[in-house]
Amino acid sequence: MTTDIPKPRLLIVEDDANLSIVIKDYLSLSGFDVIVCENGNTGWEAFQSSPFDLCILDVMMPELDGFALAEMIRQQNAEVPILFLTAKSAKEDKIKGFKLGADDYILKPFNIEELVLRIEVFLKRSHNHVHAKEVFMLGLYTFDYLNLRLTGNNKQQKLTQREADVLKLLCQNIGKVTKREDILTQLWGEDDYFLGRSLDVFISKLRRYLKHDPGVNIVNYHSVGFQLNVNQ
Repeated sequence: MTTDIPKPRLLIVEDDANLSIVIKDYLSLSGFDVIVCENGNTGWEAFQSSPFDLCILDVMMPELDGFALAEMIRQQNAEVPILFLTAKSAKEDKIKGFKLGADDYILKPFNIEELVLRIEVFLKRSHNHVHAKEVFMLGLYTFDYLNLRLTGNNKQQKLTQREADVLKLLCQNIGKVTKREDILTQLWGEDDYFLGRSLDVFISKLRRYLKHDPGVNIVNYHSVGFQLNVNQ
């Protein structure tokens, strides 16, 4: 007797009906269980009704836009990967999205095969967590990469997948400079100026999470990279 492996469930919130059909058909053929919603309100209802492995949100939507929906999702679930679909390439919009907890941006028009590859990267990371528990001790803090959790100062901070990925790279090189281009290439797949600005946002958030232990700090070497120091 064989047990069917459940398909990864994807939530697509996109108000362009034609694009929604194309995305759903291709992703379904690629082995995903796809739920499509035409606006932010129905997308929020769908997210609350059942669990999803990944969310893809259009930024520009009437009533409830992608940014607002992402913020609502993050308040309920800090772990599920969020990808934005957007025709807007302004750096301010990208930075705003990452501050809200987005994991990646895909600019329209895009190659549907590239979308599939990016989805698979995030799902693979999530699934790999169950095979290799990785815990790092950072002064007063304990960083549990498996469960996307930073514990210390009598509180627990849930991390997004991207925050955890950045912190893990720094933890693997404690006391050494991790180059900006290495972080961008490993996590985003390319070394890009706007992605670099987004990386700065994640570093700022990690510094805020770690601020209660003065012996733990992330040093910025301008235009070079970052160094995580832990003074025991």
